[in-house]
Amino acid sequence: MSTAIAVVLMLALAAYAVFGGADFGAGFWDLTAGGPERGAEPRAVIERSIGPVWEANHVWLIFIFVVTWTAFPAAYESIALTLFVPLTLAALGIVLRGASFAFRKVVVTLRFRRVFGAAFALSSVVVPFCMGAIAGGIASGHVPSGGKAGDPVDSWLNPTSVVTGVLGVVVAAYLAAVYLVWDARHFGQFSMAEYFRRRAVASAVAAAVVAVVGLFVLNADAPHVFDGLTSRALPTAILSVVCGFGALVLLMRYAARGARILAVLAVALIIVSWGIAQWPYILPESLTVSAAAAPEGTLVTLLVAVGLALVIVVPGFVLLYVLEQRALLREDETEDAGDRTIITGG
Repeated sequence: MSTAIAVVLMLALAAYAVFGGADFGAGFWDLTAGGPERGAEPRAVIERSIGPVWEANHVWLIFIFVVTWTAFPAAYESIALTLFVPLTLAALGIVLRGASFAFRKVVVTLRFRRVFGAAFALSSVVVPFCMGAIAGGIASGHVPSGGKAGDPVDSWLNPTSVVTGVLGVVVAAYLAAVYLVWDARHFGQFSMAEYFRRRAVASAVAAAVVAVVGLFVLNADAPHVFDGLTSRALPTAILSVVCGFGALVLLMRYAARGARILAVLAVALIIVSWGIAQWPYILPESLTVSAAAAPEGTLVTLLVAVGLALVIVVPGFVLLYVLEQRALLREDETEDAGDRTIITGG
């Protein structure tokens, strides 16, 4: 039963990486778009793309927390006590990012739009870095078992955490760029499609470089996970590389639809590979999944609740994304006082 819950948790992590990751990555491209005039068009594409769905993506994060503390309370306690700094930074970043994204569209002066835009963009980088650092701290064994608190600094600012944090930022940027290529082409903005295609290719190469560096770091700092990646998780890791390379080839050939599918698979398989490599531990190498599991009755009830959630929530997500892809959820584009301020520079 604990294995089934662990699989559910791994799939939820993959879903958050794919959907929420792209959401954060869009903020990275907002940050690097340039000044108000040069960055106006790419930022408009970004706002149009993530506007209808950005709030929904964090459902996966809430689901992950609920499942973890319900099914594996011993592990959740240790993680929360040890990694409270990056967890707090991520939570604050998510709140700041959401508020800034909303306020940026309604304030009427260029100065405040810049402030809220900077807060949105910077928090979009901080959050995926913290998420990656948390994963790195767990993988490298810096979280002790038994409900004990590990070092609040070394637990997330160690070599593995830094590399996985950077990888989180780069992968999020890569996913967002691939999605934005499709979105721009879908609405006939071919110059913007080319703009994001070049960035998707560059971020794909950067992600590959960071991943290769990460293997050397894992070998030195997280040997259990490295051994798992080079043995039991090797097939899924290779498949992730193949999907990533295929997405890169399709991007080079301007095949946005196929590239998007392969990019999603490549990122999801990274999460799956990590889960398989870490098995059977939830906290390598001190706490196994079975030892951390809640009583059998709790796990059964949780599985029933997960099944009900799939029946109730997933169709809503599917409908949301279908309506978004068909542009039926777009906000009316009106030129308010803030727009005129940016145009005139007043």
